[in-house]
Order: sequence, then C-alpha cells, then structure tokens
Amino acid sequence: MSAWNTLSETFGFTFDPESNAITHTSAAESQTRIVPLVQQRVISVIGPDAEKFLQGQLTCNMAETVQLGSRLGAHCNIKGSMIALYRAISVEGGFWLRLHHESAEAALKNLRKYIVFSKAEALDESNNILGLGLIGPGAASLVEKICDLVPTETDKVVSAGQIRVVKVPGERYEVWLPADQTEAILKQLHELAPFGTTQDWLLSEIQAGIPDLRLATQEAFIPQMTNLQALKGVSFNKGCYTGQEIVTRLQHRGKLTKPMYLAKVATDTTPEVGSNLHSSEKENVGTVLLAAPSGEQQITLLAVINKAQADEHTIHLNTPQGPTLEMQPLPYVLDPELFEAKR
Repeated sequence: MSAWNTLSETFGFTFDPESNAITHTSAAESQTRIVPLVQQRVISVIGPDAEKFLQGQLTCNMAETVQLGSRLGAHCNIKGSMIALYRAISVEGGFWLRLHHESAEAALKNLRKYIVFSKAEALDESNNILGLGLIGPGAASLVEKICDLVPTETDKVVSAGQIRVVKVPGERYEVWLPADQTEAILKQLHELAPFGTTQDWLLSEIQAGIPDLRLATQEAFIPQMTNLQALKGVSFNKGCYTGQEIVTRLQHRGKLTKPMYLAKVATDTTPEVGSNLHSSEKENVGTVLLAAPSGEQQITLLAVINKAQADEHTIHLNTPQGPTLEMQPLPYVLDPELFEAKR
C-alpha cells in the first residue's frame, strides 16, 4: 500500500491509485487549498558529478538551478524532442527531478543510459519523497507553518531540514519532503486550509502556461514548441547537452511554426492529451498538451498549434466542426523573433 493510500484514510480525501489522482475532497469554500501531488514522481541524481552530468543532459542551466534552488528543464533525445520534462530541485549532494508518473519509467531509463561514466547515481525516490501543492491567496501563510522564510521569486527554494519549498508561478508553491514527515506536515497545514483535487492543481498549472508531458506526447515536441524557453527552462549559452544542436538551431537560425497556446473550449468532456485540433481550413493543425475543467461545460487547455492557422482561422477540437477554441492571453511574453525567418 502506498503512503498516499494511508494518508487518504487519515485525512479523508479520495485517492485513486489507478489514475494516480485525488478525485474528491470534502466540500469547502476556501480558495486556498492543499493538493497532494500524487501524480508526480521524484528521481534523485546524487554524487560528485551530479551537476556536471545534468548540465550535459538537461536544457536548463544547472548553475542557475543551484543558485535559485529550482528550474524547469527537459531531457531531450538527439533529435531535440523531449523525453522528460522535470522540475530540477537542488539538494545536498545533487538534485531531485520531479516529473509526471507517466514519464517516470522512460525518464529514469534514459538517465541511467548516460550516467554510467559519471560519479553519480540516478534512483527512483517516489516512495521516499512526496509532494504537496499549496495554492491560493493563503498559500504563503501555509508556507510560514513549515519554513521561517517564504520564497517570493519564481523557482526560488527555501529549506527546512530535508523539506524543500519551491515558489512556482501564481499564488502557488510546491513542497517536497521525506515521506515519513508528510503526515505531521499535513496535520499542521490542514488546520489552515482544506484539501484540493489533482484537477485543481492541473488547472492552476495550465492557467500559468506551464507545459508537461504524458505518454501520448513523449518525444513529440522540441522545448520551444511548449514555450519552455519563456519559463527559463532552456539555456542557449551553457554549452552542449543532448539535443542541443537542434534546440539552438531553431532559436538562432530557424523559425518556430508551432508554439503552445492557452485556450478555453465549451464542452462537458475533457479532451484526452494528444487529441487532434483542426482549423476551419485544414485538418490536424495542433495537439492538446494538457486540459482540465474550469467551469460548467468549460475546459481550459494548453495546445501546440500551427501559428499561421491559429492566427488566421478558428481552431476546433476533435473534428473540423467540433467545439471552437477561444484563445486566451498567456501569462508571459514570447519573443517575436522566434516566429521570424533568420535567413
């Protein structure tokens, strides 16, 4: 039995181990929520060569990761397509790499393929390290129950013993801690806020314009197609890493034709990750990356879409006559030079 099964019985939220999701919590009006990050897994990379190894593998700058405490970063194949999308967190002796459970097996296998000649080890820590998402206007007050300081800069980390608190975009924090400390921390936090569901956290990620990968989208996109560079998850001056030639060529010599968009769509069925999008003029112009309910018969989603089609035509879900996407402004700005031919 996983730790989350036991904790769900103790605190009264519903954990579905098949979907790896919190599906139900007790009714509460509070906008501040504690969300067990049951859908996430943690891989540790620990050893004298941990930073050097990851610097040569991930798209983010590991020196910045150490300085701030955290960065988003992708592990690409040699063609520049993303195999895994991590939040790298600096810890004593190395890093924790947080990622979605669907990507975890392939991600660990890929890390171990490259790490054999480094003085570092990649291990699955999913049973040892658990995560909590804190969301809403009172999230900072929840952090104060755990740490003396509250990080205010995105990607900044504060520590309390073995606990790491990461500031993520919006009124949100991720807390990563040893499994044997989770029940005690939850008791402290639950005095101030109710629990939220996995869909609550996913919606907040989507609204913040933060991409992620699932089985259906592994190795489907290069980092800039998911706007990862706008979130400082790609470094263009740190030197070589796996897939770097393709990623850098697009940035400096190419033209991005398919960026990630934020949109809403009126439907009562949440589209599957990988669902096709069509324009009023052309089929298969985009792909759903993430989607979550955001109101009655309303879905908010992130999707990678052909820019020319999105700019000039209406985009539809599932079929050319399907529900129409209503494009929303992203919470960050994309460099317009990305969409211009460099030659």
